[in-house]
Amino acid sequence: MCDWVVGRREFLKGLGLGAVCLGLSPVLGAVGGSSGKKGKPNVLFIAVDDLRPELGCYGQGHIKSPNIDRLADTGTLFRRAYCNVPVCGPSRVSLMTGLRVGSGAWKTAGIKREFTSLPAYFKRNGYTAVSNGKIFHHMHDREEDWSREPWRSVPIYHGGNWAKYNKNGLWQDEESGEHINPSKGRGPYYECADVEDDAYQDGKLAEKAVRDMRELASADEPFFLACGFWRPHLPLNAPKKYWDMYDAEEIELADNRFRPKNLPKQVRNSGEIFQYSEVREGFNSYEFHRRTRHAYYACVSYVDAQIGKLLDELDRLGIADNTIVVLWGDHGWHLGEHDFWGKHNTLNNALQSPLIVRDPRGEAGATDSLAEFVDVYPTLCELAGVAVPDHLDGKSLAGVMKDTDVRIHDAVFARWGDAVAMKTDRYLYTEWVKGGETTGRMLFDHKNDPEENINIAEKPENAELVKRLSGKVHEHLRILSDK
Repeated sequence: MCDWVVGRREFLKGLGLGAVCLGLSPVLGAVGGSSGKKGKPNVLFIAVDDLRPELGCYGQGHIKSPNIDRLADTGTLFRRAYCNVPVCGPSRVSLMTGLRVGSGAWKTAGIKREFTSLPAYFKRNGYTAVSNGKIFHHMHDREEDWSREPWRSVPIYHGGNWAKYNKNGLWQDEESGEHINPSKGRGPYYECADVEDDAYQDGKLAEKAVRDMRELASADEPFFLACGFWRPHLPLNAPKKYWDMYDAEEIELADNRFRPKNLPKQVRNSGEIFQYSEVREGFNSYEFHRRTRHAYYACVSYVDAQIGKLLDELDRLGIADNTIVVLWGDHGWHLGEHDFWGKHNTLNNALQSPLIVRDPRGEAGATDSLAEFVDVYPTLCELAGVAVPDHLDGKSLAGVMKDTDVRIHDAVFARWGDAVAMKTDRYLYTEWVKGGETTGRMLFDHKNDPEENINIAEKPENAELVKRLSGKVHEHLRILSDK
């Protein structure tokens, strides 16, 4: 059930397009691209905003994600991959530079260490690097990052503009401000317009990426084609047909819709969802939980369909056998677990993220080996046969892809404000460190408490364990301070 429907004609009228079709004419390219490409494989680099590992390939059969699932079936699925910062911009900076950064690093300009970004490094090694959609945050790209200017679709949001919206998808009367959050100028946090895929951003992005792929497949140089999808980031807007894939009455809510016991005061709900209008009315009611999950699932299936178009085009062009594909979500997301909505903390729901890498020359499989986003940069370098730069903080996962039982990390790390989180095989430990002093601790035993319902950091019987984990966190901080 989709209870907030906008008709296609109204949607297009709201954009000022009348009956004009939003579809983009395809640019035909040569089918059967070069398989040699100077001996280097292509790279299709897919980022999905706010995508948590609630997908069919991660054992969540209620989610309809057939295209991501088929990518996982032919690649390596990392069951325990973690972002290094649970927020969009810094997480992307960390992955794209291979460096550990804090939650304030929204763009690369503030990084004091010397680095070359991932696409810039591939460009330096003979690749044509092309960016479509959200890769860095809010166009925080540098000229040297890409071979051509990054492309982003028009930010279509309920009629084309953040601050000019009404409930029918028409241009908002700025005088009335109806259905607008007065402090942020944003409309409702979800929508299911009865429109085609290309009426929203991600459908346009898929069309643009397919055209680029056709062009790049016939070129002499290998390509690094980055595609950054916006959904399922708020607002949770997807065409109605993807809402209709789910029966609202069958959507299950989180079992642990309550705060963990002994939760430190530093852990708070994300305020992001409150930047949209009409959230507080009925907030955290059963209906709110059901509707928000329904909206999120619809967005996942919508983006999955767009990813399918890219994978299909690789096959149609005959270049799938010479193209490495990596898919990642920039961090996790709470969908009502612990009474939270969003990211912005160091609980597992905010940190654990999907990561799938397909090397057509290798075997498919899934691994429980710990991985973190700073590992993606060196992994792609090794798979592509280019030297791994010395400045990187991560480790290549190529060995894990060859043997899924291989372990390269005893622990992986994340930052959020003053918090430093460390995930080991069994535990997720967070310590808040300010001015050299510890101001809080949080510890979950994922073996006995996988849903993280009880913080056991202050239990006397865990004193030695906490001391040992704390020592590893401070050793990690010392290593970073020396760089």
